[in-house]
Amino acid sequence: MDECMLDSTSVIKLPPHHSGKVRDIYKIPENENLLLFVTTDRISAYDVIMGEGVPDKGYTLTQLSLLWFDMMSDIVPNHLVTADVSKYPESCQPYAKYLVGRSMLVKKLNVLPIECIFRSRLTGSYWNAYKRAIVQRTESRYVSFKEVCGFKFPTNLQENYEIMPPLFTPSTKANLGVHDENVSIANASEMVGMEILAKVQDVGSRIFARAIEYASERGIIIADTKFEFAYDENTGKIYLVDEVLTPDSSRFWPTDKVRLGITPPSFDKQFLRDYLSQLDWDKTYPPPPLPKDIIVGTKERYSEILLKLLL
Repeated sequence: MDECMLDSTSVIKLPPHHSGKVRDIYKIPENENLLLFVTTDRISAYDVIMGEGVPDKGYTLTQLSLLWFDMMSDIVPNHLVTADVSKYPESCQPYAKYLVGRSMLVKKLNVLPIECIFRSRLTGSYWNAYKRAIVQRTESRYVSFKEVCGFKFPTNLQENYEIMPPLFTPSTKANLGVHDENVSIANASEMVGMEILAKVQDVGSRIFARAIEYASERGIIIADTKFEFAYDENTGKIYLVDEVLTPDSSRFWPTDKVRLGITPPSFDKQFLRDYLSQLDWDKTYPPPPLPKDIIVGTKERYSEILLKLLL
């Protein structure tokens, strides 16, 4: 199993730019306007990096992101320069065998300090927030509702309720080990500005709509997803960056298994979360060890969604 693993890129001796939960990002000595993104096989849950990785995960995330970058390029530009390692700068070539299939050479851009989350189903953290929300009443006292991050909902909804049109629910972008938090549109606009927020909401909505249609044709429901955007002050352009519509950043459900009120099987990180939620673990570092069957099961789900979406 280890022969397909890359859980650390310490072998790459390029100037480091940033290391995240999954991606290690390097500076390019020949060009200060470029960065090297390397997607490892590390996996995190509840913002904690697990001690074990998932074989081929970095390859899966990279290939899916490349699919969506290409498909959405007429809606919004992205930060990708090339994923062809042979075209990388000379400084990258000594590490080519670690980079093939799991890396991207990208433009260096100023990434916005919010996560742009779009939801077509009432699930995950948003479902939990809905359950916790206090029932309120209108002035007439005859109509009750629940409010989550500024959006009002009926009080009798079930898990997996379809939200049409999908909601834009931004969140904070927390540091490693700290949980992101949903914020209202008003709060997000204070963070990035009303004009920029309106742009990312428009672009993200169009990307999500196209992705939902594409996935639906392949028997997949995209329940929610997270986009990251950058803003170029010189041109006023919004760029799609980081990863796009992967099983790390999205919930993918088989259409024929979705029922109201029941958590469906998924082709994403939920399988791992479900296992961890059964343990006596406070969701802080250090993480519990992962059994082999959980690692294998996660790998199988990631590989299956890659095949379903690429075919």
